[in-house]
Amino acid sequence: MWNLDHPKLYTVHVRLLRAGAVVDEDTRRIGFREAMFTENGFQLNGTVVKLRGLDRHQTFPFVGQAMPARVQRQDAVILRKQLHCNIVRTSHYPQSRHFLDCCDEIGLLVLEEIPGWQHIGPEPWKLVAIDNVGRMIRRDWNHPAIVLWGVRINESRDDDSFYERTNALAHALDTTRPTGGIRNFRTSHLLEDVFTINDFDFPLQTPNHPLYLNTEFVGHTYPVKTTDDDERQREHTLRHARIHDQLASSPGYAGGIGWCAFDYNTHANFGAGDRICYHGVVDIFREPKCAAAFYKSQCDPKEEIVLEPAFHWASSDEAIGFRRAVVLSNCDHLKWYMRERSLASNPWTLVAETDPDRLEFQHLRYAPFQLDMRAMNRRALDFPWGDLRIDGYINDKQVVSRMFSGRGVASKFALLPDDTTLVADGADTTRVVLRVTDEFGNVHPQANDPIAFTLEGPAELVGDNPFALMGGTGAVWLRAGEQPGTVRLTARHLRLGAQTVTLTLTASEPESA
Repeated sequence: MWNLDHPKLYTVHVRLLRAGAVVDEDTRRIGFREAMFTENGFQLNGTVVKLRGLDRHQTFPFVGQAMPARVQRQDAVILRKQLHCNIVRTSHYPQSRHFLDCCDEIGLLVLEEIPGWQHIGPEPWKLVAIDNVGRMIRRDWNHPAIVLWGVRINESRDDDSFYERTNALAHALDTTRPTGGIRNFRTSHLLEDVFTINDFDFPLQTPNHPLYLNTEFVGHTYPVKTTDDDERQREHTLRHARIHDQLASSPGYAGGIGWCAFDYNTHANFGAGDRICYHGVVDIFREPKCAAAFYKSQCDPKEEIVLEPAFHWASSDEAIGFRRAVVLSNCDHLKWYMRERSLASNPWTLVAETDPDRLEFQHLRYAPFQLDMRAMNRRALDFPWGDLRIDGYINDKQVVSRMFSGRGVASKFALLPDDTTLVADGADTTRVVLRVTDEFGNVHPQANDPIAFTLEGPAELVGDNPFALMGGTGAVWLRAGEQPGTVRLTARHLRLGAQTVTLTLTASEPESA
């Protein structure tokens, strides 16, 4: 069976023969699984799975949607392997088949929906939308990761005769999957199988139908940039945590898909004045904000032990000083230490111990940790500020430790490629991440330095040169040329020196006749 932890796939090879000769053939991958929405939530192969995911816009810096297979697949990896989501919604259009292929391979469930956003046009327009339903289902019906077809224009008004037709076509083409329709008002007529709704209130509305899935929350109501202060980073993180805590409180909620995964490009009448919507828990370069740590922290420690702060370690990054520290972790106990400055010879002093906050978060499996900085045992210190260390424990055993510099100085520059081998087909592409960090590897959010690149070899730089860091991070992409060989990308920071990455370009397979 295909499931989240072991997404078993099978290959079906079909040949059309005429007089014993092959005249056409095709190959598809499939998976066997039972996926259904019930009054007790979503069930996969008979087991209830609380859905926890994010919406995805398929846009990238510099190029819009024009990224090839490797980059599209990487988004699925980020969602499933780095953020530990179990579902993604393709808002608001069917997305790259390569992205969906990767979802199949790594066990990331998908709600896929037809193109559109709020607007419903006249009858010729509706015929195109109905045709889009058929095109989406026919193209993608073999993907086991897809568990729900979105057959309504996102956040559109009710139009029963129109949506009766979209549902009828979806059910005629695919009897194995339910339909949903993303609306933003509670009184909307339910013509689909699952009541799917964008709900940006808190507390959330209670389910008004037995099959109920939240498909957007937080997002545009609280946009956050990587450079925003601790107070805003903390609140952004806690808003996502509060929503998922409520979703976990009742089986009536099948789960929730937050708005949204990645910041995305937009037009001049929307966004933050720079044609970017900062609605994501991850920035447009696929670098995590603090809120991403909430999703990451909800995995079993057997999969990954997580200890991530929802703050920048600085004494006055918010008004009236640093008052409350939030940490996202799947540990069951934390110990907090401080020392005067970044010298190994300086002793660490225990200043606090915390447990998960079960008062505010009663239903989450792994609740955030919260520490009132004013209650910290600072009297044990003979210095006002310094380095921070947090040790994480599970069953009284230390399993993780993180350190954060109190110096406030950019100390290291890192150049991190997602891949070191590309195919020389003129299209294959990979991301190269830029980070300026403290001495312990934590991103320095005030670094906005220009980075100058030198590229050698048969590849193209996709991005700005020089590139200005934003919140201590950023990324460019390298696109392979058509000649095999070696590519070297050197990035130079004015104060922290240069870093070089080397990529190998292998020959592409010749196209079949």
